[in-house]
Parts: sequence; structure tokens; C-alpha cells
Amino acid sequence: MRLLDPRWDEAREGYEVLVEGDVIKEVVTGTITSASAEVIECAGRTLMPGLIDCHAHLFLSEVSLRALEAVPLTLLTARAVVLARAMLERGFTTVRDTGGADWGFKQAVDEGLVAGPRLFISGQTISTTGGHGDARRRTDGDATTNSGNALRYVSRIADGADAVRTAAREQMRQGADQVKLMCSGGVASPYDPLESIQFTAEEIRAATDEATSFGRYVAAHAYTPEAIRRAVTCGVRTIEHGNLIDEPTTALLAERKALLVANLVTYVAMHERGAALGLGPEMLAKNDRVLEAGMRSLELCQRAGVPVAYGSDLLGALQSEQSREFVIRAQVLTPIEVIRQATLVGAQVVREEGRLGIVEVGARADLLLVDGDPLADLRCLLDQARTCARS
Repeated sequence: MRLLDPRWDEAREGYEVLVEGDVIKEVVTGTITSASAEVIECAGRTLMPGLIDCHAHLFLSEVSLRALEAVPLTLLTARAVVLARAMLERGFTTVRDTGGADWGFKQAVDEGLVAGPRLFISGQTISTTGGHGDARRRTDGDATTNSGNALRYVSRIADGADAVRTAAREQMRQGADQVKLMCSGGVASPYDPLESIQFTAEEIRAATDEATSFGRYVAAHAYTPEAIRRAVTCGVRTIEHGNLIDEPTTALLAERKALLVANLVTYVAMHERGAALGLGPEMLAKNDRVLEAGMRSLELCQRAGVPVAYGSDLLGALQSEQSREFVIRAQVLTPIEVIRQATLVGAQVVREEGRLGIVEVGARADLLLVDGDPLADLRCLLDQARTCARS
């Protein structure tokens, strides 16, 4: 069998792997002898670790987020079930949900009630008034939590250090694996410019202090160098997006051992189909701006030694494009570099190094059997990956 462990520079022939329950028990060259094991024939295929998407949104089933106001919670959950299964069938055995999915859905996957990837959830993202996560129209009044529709899962608003501290504590009380702050303007929000810096240093430190005390960490939505620098200086561990990053800021990330979670496919897909799916001209203009800068962010981070994880960040009907990120990144990176981002770096982001993203004794048995060799052609990951085992 051909085996691809991302720590290697190439796939290697002649391996066999024994899985017991949800753990890898043996990895050998040659033959494994077992009287009871089920044998899976792998001729002509490549065995590799399950893929990790570090920026996805299972509960955001509309491209235009305001449309979630018309979606009841029951329908939202039914859609998430379909989206979760589709992600697993694409080979993504671990997904870091960066806003939306709650502890109940995560537990449903863990209990086997829903077929889906292992989830690391953020719960609601935390936004300032008027920030990227403030979904209100200008004609709406004060922020309230509406319990009757799906928009409640998108975000919550907090202004001031004490309010941010409370919001972070509440997300962790609700089972969040990481707390997400909206630290700059965004694409899918009509009123905030990309250059806006959202949250003061004091507010960010309130969240990072609480997350550290709870054994969690903070992820920050941030596009511009100014927003990224403020977030990382205040203790944020992962930067989401980061398209407009510059060279001095990548050096800061490297110094602070922060990670970047890039997601280019969402901008490509929104450029192609966003208008037809409800995105307004202001959002589309911002989308084109960050799309143009995205490739350069990968190159800058690579030169600075900043680990970059695989993300998709697709919404609604665009989520079928999840695997297309591989071929987009391959325009500036080699196949093994892209695969490492979707395995080894992903495991680092979710703090599962040595357990995910590798094929080794003692690691989780999240394995894919892929037709062909991804190092020869990454397109074989677009629709040919199938899950062999998931722990």
C-alpha cells in the first residue's frame, strides 16, 4: 500500500496499517498478521490522514447571513446535518467551526447521532456594536437575542472589557473550544469598512485572559496589519483570514508563535456566485479586494515561517466548494505544503499534535483512502477522497 504521512516529502510504498477501535495500533513495512482484522484492499490508492478544515461554518446555511432571520432552529439543524455529512464525505474528519455550531450539535456527532467530522466549536462569535458580527439593519433598535430564528447562532455583541469578559466566559460555559473575536471589518457585513479596528486592546486582553485561565484560546477575525498586530500583541493565538497582512506583521506573528488560518476559496466562490446568492455591491467590492491580496498573504507567511492552516469559510450553498481550496493554494505552494496545512498545521491549531494529521502508532485513526497520489495531482482530493476510518 502507498502511505502518505505529511511529515514525509513523498508517499512511500509497501506499508500496512492496523487500526483497533479508533486508534492506530501498527504501521509497518511488510505484512501485518492478524486473525480477526478486516482487510481493506488499497491497491492503486494512497492512505493518508484525515483532512482538517480550521475555518468552517456548519450553522451558517445562507450566503447572505441576514436570510437566517427566516430560518427556524429546526430547519437550521436539519441543514447542518446535511452539511456535516458532506464535509466528512469530502475527507474532512476534523472541522473547527468558527462561529455557529453549538455544544448540542457537537455532542450529537460525538454520540454518533449525526454523521460528521470531529468538531472544535467557537459558539457565538463576539462583536462590537457596529462591528463585523453586528447583523442588525440601521433601522433596528438595540441589540437583543432572538431565540426564534437561526440568526441567534451567528454572534453576540459586547462593548467594554467587562462585557467582553462575560461574553467569553459564557461561550466557554457553553462548551466553546476557542473564543472568537471580530477584530476588524469584514466582507459579509455591509456597514463596517475593512480598515476598521474593532475592540480595544483592553477588551481583547479581557478575552485572552479569560480564555487562558479556562484552558482555551482566542481566535481573531482580522484582515489588516493594524488589526492583526493589536490582536496578536494582546494574546490572540490564531488570526483568521489575514489577507491584507504585510511583512512586518508576519514577523510579529512568527515572534509570538501565532498561527494564520487562511481561506481563499470563499472569496473566489463569492466573486463567482455571491451576487446571485444575495450579497450586495458593498460586500462584493470588499470581497474582490481581499481576493486580490490572498495569495500574497500565503507567500509572506511562508517566508516568515508563520504556520498557515487550511480553512474554507464558505457559507450556505457555496460549501460544496470546500475542497477547491487545495487547487487554489497550489498556485503558490507545492502539493505537500498544502497537504501539511490541512493536516499537521491543522492539528497544531486544534491542539491535537501527535494525535491528528499523522499516521503513527497511538494517533487517532482518522484515515482517508484516496484514488491516485495527491502529491502528483491535488485534484484527486476534490472528489475522490473517501473516509476509511474516523475515531
